[in-house]
Amino acid sequence: MLHEYREEITQLKQENAHFAKIFEKHNALDQKAKDANEGRLHLSDIEIEDIKKEKLLLKDQALKEILNFKKS
Repeated sequence: MLHEYREEITQLKQENAHFAKIFEKHNALDQKAKDANEGRLHLSDIEIEDIKKEKLLLKDQALKEILNFKKS
């Protein structure tokens, strides 16, 4: 997620607990979606869509945090 901001992400995860939580939750949902797509986890289409929507929301929140961090 947001690979072009790798340095900022590393620093924010260390300095900002809220950002770290957002990032961790996004990664957990990403793994859950991968497990479902590869048949290791059985989820309905609605559950998968909900995961995708939540991941996108978290990604938007993370990007907002990153951009605010870069301004300061």
